[in-house]
Amino acid sequence: MAYITVQNTIQAPISHVWDCWTTEEHITKWNFASDDWCCPSAKNDFRIGGEFHYEMASKDGSMSFDFWGTYTNIISEKTIEYTIGDGRKVQINFSETSEGTQIIEQFEPENQNPEEMQQGGWQSIVDNFKKHAES
Repeated sequence: MAYITVQNTIQAPISHVWDCWTTEEHITKWNFASDDWCCPSAKNDFRIGGEFHYEMASKDGSMSFDFWGTYTNIISEKTIEYTIGDGRKVQINFSETSEGTQIIEQFEPENQNPEEMQQGGWQSIVDNFKKHAES
């Protein structure tokens, strides 16, 4: 299966970027794809075998769902791998470059929506992350 890739470069040290990506109080501030959605709560047992649960909700209250997964590999300030609740695999790599901290996230697509739509949604979340981590 081919993975979908999204990425961005954050103008911040890798330690700050890692902290913003992995701590609950930061996750709720960036983990949504558009301005009409939000992440009201985040629970993150950040260890191999631990689970995360992110409540994803429309701001008008009409829809919400639990995005969750189980961590399968964590290398501090380098790599996070997890399996989403539906069995798909995700890998995120963090690296320091001359432009800042680069994040490259790869995920297995689901079968319900076109891959372009999935890539666009996940890219929007990474773009929101960049705005938050740089603010």
